[in-house]
Amino acid sequence: MRRLFTNFLAGIFLCFIFLNTVTAQSVVKVKGRVTDEIGIGLPAVSVTVKGTSRGTQTTVDGDYSIEVEEGKTLVFSFLGFQTKEVTIKQQTVVNIQLNEVQTVLNQVVVVGYGTQKKRDLTGSITSIKGSEIAKQPLTNPISSLQGKVAGLTIVNNGSAGASPTVRIRGVNSTGNSDPLYVVDGVFQSNIDYLNPADIETIEVLRDPSSIAIFGLQGGNGVIIVTTKRAPNGETRVTFHSTVGMQRLTNKIGITDAAGFKKLYTAQLVNLGAAPFDYTNYSADTKWQDMIFQDALINTNSLSFSNNGEKTTTYLNLGYSTQNGVLKYNNYQKYNVRLNEEIKLNRNLKIGGDITGFYWNQSAPAADINNALWAAPIVPAQEDENTYYSMPSFQRAQVGNPLARLNGGTDNNINNGYRAIGNLFGEIKFLEKFTWKSSVNTDLGFNSSRGYSPLPYQYINLGENSNATTTTFDQSVRTGVNQSKAEYRKFQQDHTLSYNTTLDNSHKLTALAGFSTLNISRDDVWGNRSDTTLSVPRERDFWYVGAVNAANPGSYGGGGGVEAYMSLLGRVSYSYKDKYLVNVSYRRDGASKFAPENRWGNFGSLGLGWVASEEGFLKKLKGIDFLKFRASWGTVGNAMSAPAFAYLPGLTNAGVGVFGDHVYTSVAPSYIPDPNLHWEKVRGIDIGVDLRTLSNRLSAEVTLYDRKTSDLLTYITLPNSTQSYFTNLGSIDNRGVEISLSWEDKIGSDFTYSINPNFSYNKNEVESIGNDINFQLIGNGGINLTETGRSVGYFYGYKQVGIYQTAADLAKMPHMQNSQPGDIAYEDINGDGVITNKDRTYLGTPFPTMNYGLNLSCSYKNFDAMIEGQGVAGNKVYTQRRTSTFAVLNYESNRLNAWNGPGTSNVEPILDNTRANNYLPSTYYLESGDYLRLRTLQIGYTLGPEKLSRIGLQRLRVFVSGQNIKTWSKTTGYTPEAPISDVLGGGADNGTYPLPAIYSLGVNVTF
Repeated sequence: MRRLFTNFLAGIFLCFIFLNTVTAQSVVKVKGRVTDEIGIGLPAVSVTVKGTSRGTQTTVDGDYSIEVEEGKTLVFSFLGFQTKEVTIKQQTVVNIQLNEVQTVLNQVVVVGYGTQKKRDLTGSITSIKGSEIAKQPLTNPISSLQGKVAGLTIVNNGSAGASPTVRIRGVNSTGNSDPLYVVDGVFQSNIDYLNPADIETIEVLRDPSSIAIFGLQGGNGVIIVTTKRAPNGETRVTFHSTVGMQRLTNKIGITDAAGFKKLYTAQLVNLGAAPFDYTNYSADTKWQDMIFQDALINTNSLSFSNNGEKTTTYLNLGYSTQNGVLKYNNYQKYNVRLNEEIKLNRNLKIGGDITGFYWNQSAPAADINNALWAAPIVPAQEDENTYYSMPSFQRAQVGNPLARLNGGTDNNINNGYRAIGNLFGEIKFLEKFTWKSSVNTDLGFNSSRGYSPLPYQYINLGENSNATTTTFDQSVRTGVNQSKAEYRKFQQDHTLSYNTTLDNSHKLTALAGFSTLNISRDDVWGNRSDTTLSVPRERDFWYVGAVNAANPGSYGGGGGVEAYMSLLGRVSYSYKDKYLVNVSYRRDGASKFAPENRWGNFGSLGLGWVASEEGFLKKLKGIDFLKFRASWGTVGNAMSAPAFAYLPGLTNAGVGVFGDHVYTSVAPSYIPDPNLHWEKVRGIDIGVDLRTLSNRLSAEVTLYDRKTSDLLTYITLPNSTQSYFTNLGSIDNRGVEISLSWEDKIGSDFTYSINPNFSYNKNEVESIGNDINFQLIGNGGINLTETGRSVGYFYGYKQVGIYQTAADLAKMPHMQNSQPGDIAYEDINGDGVITNKDRTYLGTPFPTMNYGLNLSCSYKNFDAMIEGQGVAGNKVYTQRRTSTFAVLNYESNRLNAWNGPGTSNVEPILDNTRANNYLPSTYYLESGDYLRLRTLQIGYTLGPEKLSRIGLQRLRVFVSGQNIKTWSKTTGYTPEAPISDVLGGGADNGTYPLPAIYSLGVNVTF
């Protein structure tokens, strides 16, 4: 018994030693430093092991040391700062950055060449978090801002990989009105190359106080993008993926076979023509169904981050693919970005990042209009190589939509890549000074190769006494086309900043800098047809050089060089956090102008008064924050100006034969303007920011007036065909922006927020020319720009009905050759006849009002989001509907066409010879107003308390819908008609549909 007891005790002792050894092996001694947002050590920070009473505090310099078992969680907490938790695996050094408990007012926003607290801003800046952008399954990050920012107009294009059109506070120029994008300090014309999941924040700068420091580049507003860096104090792996299906939400109403036969027969009767023989035309083909499809969209992002004592590393890999709802339209992009920062000591930091981007895109050879125009009575195809022709009355105008679509499949290769690099060094000295230098490069290469195949065989169905035949066009030969373009940009920025606080009352920040920017472009292109042998349909042969040089071809190319140099400065001052002053200045030089006109000076003044800090307002309950702000400034815009347009240019002209010799002549390609210079943009903002009801309700209201003078534009001189690029005219944009927010909690588990915004903009051309009132024409005369109206407004006749009888014609003003059944137009000038002088303003293609409503809520682990947005005040010109008067298929509205007195007072007669009905008029205009349910999303999140056992920190899964429902009176696929052409925008000529997207997504943090 004693021996058994002794063995038992020995066993217990050995187990104790074993367990103690195991425990000892799993204990890690962790040390590190806890700092605030600017790197200053925080003393007396509590560092505890979660779930225990064990812990320590940081020293006066923010250092700490603690022993903790692997798998346990350290909790860092400090009064006034956000608590942070880190799970210990094998790391021995954990540096932590604690952020102040941020109210909205203390949030730091990125401005030009620096940052500011939101409460200290004197201008209009809206900040969007990257987490909001990444929630949507979109390949282009800028599209996610639609409806979120007051004063920001975004018109999306549903084509795979297409970029949206972006306008800030209306149209500021008759040329390029795109904003400037600044990505981590580098000037860009777009952000298509970025992975949406790689964005930390986007700031939209709208007022002169904010954008003046960008000088010549900032005239159309500025969008600043800050990409992600490694979070302090931890190593993290994050994976984000969404997969979705895109689906067409509506189709354009066109007639089926029965409706087409009815209308075409009526049209022939009106023309007095013989009836058409439909004997062989018994099909009822749905051409839209033939060309559209449900399409996949997929976005993926994998990031690695590590923040050590001296170095931080962030690596992001991204892949996205999008197939268009139009067949054979697809887009793929690959992203990689690496950021590395090294702290050589407490005052010296160096680092850089490199971004790689590769894309490939294919677009179908057929357009959407072909499916709207083709007669539905024709079958689609006999087999994969044989298709049916359109009826004889359409054959010269319309091709078989499916044949055109399939014939263009896999016949083009469009791809490109970019490499964007940045290196910087930053040194702090004398406690209050910081010098930063950065060198940036952006190299882009795009190429395309295309193939023109042999045509298909076609069946021509017999009509009347003609038999059915099969044809093959022997004259068509194969060919290839090829193009290459290179883009190179080098930018360097050097800034010295000074930051000080005196007596806790005076806060001063000053910045001075120097910047240069060099841009060069080169492109070449060529094409050649093989008249003797067919080029194989193999990509290895799709080179111009692969075709015999004796065959006909054409070639060309071009390029350009631009250089900019800038001096800049800014001073920000606040007194007792009540009185704010912001002054900025920039002097820019641009090589594209003549030497005497290259330099310009731009500046701004911003003032703010935080009235809620005054004693008489502090006593008032309910007002948590109240600030009045105003800013004035000047910026420039040189984006529309071609390089060296102040010098004469030549182009090839005619040839002359003198004796046995042929001589080629040249002629001026344009009239140069030696006084050419940048556009000048002057603006003023007045605004108020309010927070009340215990900071639950916030409001920002801004009134603005922005005027662009010395517009850069092409004009055609009177009685001449010569173009002339010059400065003339001015545009004024006035408006109001309102942003509201309500954030609250019900109980301890349910939180919600409501964020509406609204903006109104009035655009007016104040002058075009000085002594001569020029008119700028767009889209073949449908749009007009002239003094006293908005840019690019619709110009035409006002429909007042339909001429019902000859008696109506006798007593009503009408055009020459007008007949009963034609559109009746208003006699604007009252002279008794309808002429070109009766054309007038019909509306603007640009929305005057934009609005958005964004709702979000969370309950325990569940979260939900609803986003709506819309526009109002603009018109859409349904240019595609002019075809309804020809011998093409009819849109459904033509079923109500006039067919005798009293039958219709809206739809004109079915007669394609009535030319007066083709004229631009309100008949073709539709309201562009719409309201869209843009996003509906529901998610569920699991935290480390349930996932740590399987090595995960966070898991979120969600289902989402985009563009689910649109309420609109337009008859097209989407009410968002293109407006990229400032002088000729707003026409729906078969606009690509904007599909609904239904997706599943997952976010995982390891």
